[in-house]
Amino acid sequence: MIPFIDFGGSGQPLVFLHANGYPPGCYQQLLTKLAGHSSVSAMVQRPLWEGSRPGKINDWHPLTDDLLCFLDERPSEPPIVVGHSLGGIVALRAAIRQPERFKALILLDPVLFPPSFIFLWRVARALQLGHRLHPLIQVARKRRRAFDDLEKVFNGYRRREIFRYFNDEALRGYITGITKPATDGGYELAYSPEWEAQIYLTSVWRDLELWQGLRSLKPPLLIIRGAETGTFLAATGRRVVRTNPSVSVETIQKTTHLVPLERPAETFDLILTFLAQMANP
Repeated sequence: MIPFIDFGGSGQPLVFLHANGYPPGCYQQLLTKLAGHSSVSAMVQRPLWEGSRPGKINDWHPLTDDLLCFLDERPSEPPIVVGHSLGGIVALRAAIRQPERFKALILLDPVLFPPSFIFLWRVARALQLGHRLHPLIQVARKRRRAFDDLEKVFNGYRRREIFRYFNDEALRGYITGITKPATDGGYELAYSPEWEAQIYLTSVWRDLELWQGLRSLKPPLLIIRGAETGTFLAATGRRVVRTNPSVSVETIQKTTHLVPLERPAETFDLILTFLAQMANP
């Protein structure tokens, strides 16, 4: 059985898929709001499973297999599926494969790059240059793994530029979400740097099929991007809409790739508006 966290709520089932390096607990503010509208389950993806090995994957297809298996294990009416970053691509690929399984898709700054970038990354992988060229792989491998005091972590993170749009509550939630008690005292990362690096290394190169599938995607799709993201660029959003004019793309100002953590209320409002428009077109 694939693990998940039940965030409660009632009514329409909603499945949430977290990003690489960001366990479901990081999204407490957004998921609590969504639970006021739907019955929310946050699937725990493979990198967080006990005993899972990064070397077992060579692309992200197995993660999509996991989502479809999760839906098999929890039969219900087709759910709304919300995915951030990696989670968005996992959901999109699943909906292209089996569209009848999904009521709607909401992708939060998904890791979707234009075909030219995908081609270049395929060349880099073929030349075995991925480890050297991907800017986040070495960052992940050098990530600090153990912590004595989460309040000290908060004070240190509060000064970092990457968290400039986090309020204090969101930042504390993020720190709590990425850590777990260590067996010998203190805290440790819940999401291993080895898995984080492997997700980066195995990304993108199979994603030309996503552009092909987008042309005839059947479930309604909303994409929410950060205005200052370096991942899902404005030009990519325009290309998505040209590929499939039924897709909605929204941008939240003063946000980055971490938009659902930085602006959970605004993200929730856009999701709610989209679902209301689906119900009353």
